[in-house]
Amino acid sequence: MLARADAARIAAALPPPDARPEARRLRGPETGLVMLRGRMGGTGAPFNLGEITVTRCTLRLRDGPVGHATIMGRDADHAELAALADALLQHPDFAAPLGETLIAPLAASQAAARADIAARAAATRVAFFTLQTMRG
Repeated sequence: MLARADAARIAAALPPPDARPEARRLRGPETGLVMLRGRMGGTGAPFNLGEITVTRCTLRLRDGPVGHATIMGRDADHAELAALADALLQHPDFAAPLGETLIAPLAASQAAARADIAARAAATRVAFFTLQTMRG
């Protein structure tokens, strides 16, 4: 959910810097390429579909939890915010509040977007049928 969310939405839901533990970068944010693989029909032999640009980041909070994020594209700020949110969601003091202010709204909006796409695709569906006649 964090990888698909808007970076500004994540930033708005996070506690202010003075109200959260200090975070230290362990890796990144760094940008690279990932090979996408596909399968014909979902079960065939795998093949290389192409490459996609991703940005990843790993942070450790001062008191232990480590947050990871990998996002599509080159937005280093988004990757860092997502990693910070991941770490805070593992922290006992921040997990419940962030679940309510960030994760639940993101889940609802992303589910609504998927439902909208499915409804638009369903509207273009054509039902084919075969008409058989009885010959006597």
